[in-house]
Amino acid sequence: MRHRKRGRQLGRNTKHRLALFRNLATSLMEHERIETTEAKAKELRGIADRLISLGKQGTLHARRGALRVLRTKQAVSKLFDDVAKRFPDRQGGYTRIIKTRQRPGDAAKLVAIELVETGVGSSSVVTTTNSQDQEN
Repeated sequence: MRHRKRGRQLGRNTKHRLALFRNLATSLMEHERIETTEAKAKELRGIADRLISLGKQGTLHARRGALRVLRTKQAVSKLFDDVAKRFPDRQGGYTRIIKTRQRPGDAAKLVAIELVETGVGSSSVVTTTNSQDQEN
């Protein structure tokens, strides 16, 4: 029985799963938006939120904690210098998950996970007007 066991196993052993999430977290911090499966994105959400909370602390101890998870020093410096500065008053919920499509090969549900303050999803809305709307 799986009582009180948190997290998804994703069909991987522990080391493979931890490596997967380290790679996903590094890619998310570098690119600020990635596309992955829904289950992976839901698990990555908690890891990314903890990393951004470390970035907001800004201490050496927090930086070393982030280095344990993120693969590159460039991702850590971007987290502490750029990403964490965008969320001074927010207490959590730093990422959003947007459903995108189904993968053609296995029909897996794909989603885009992105940082909330990037402005990619909501602020880049283009409005167009119809010729009928202009007449009225």
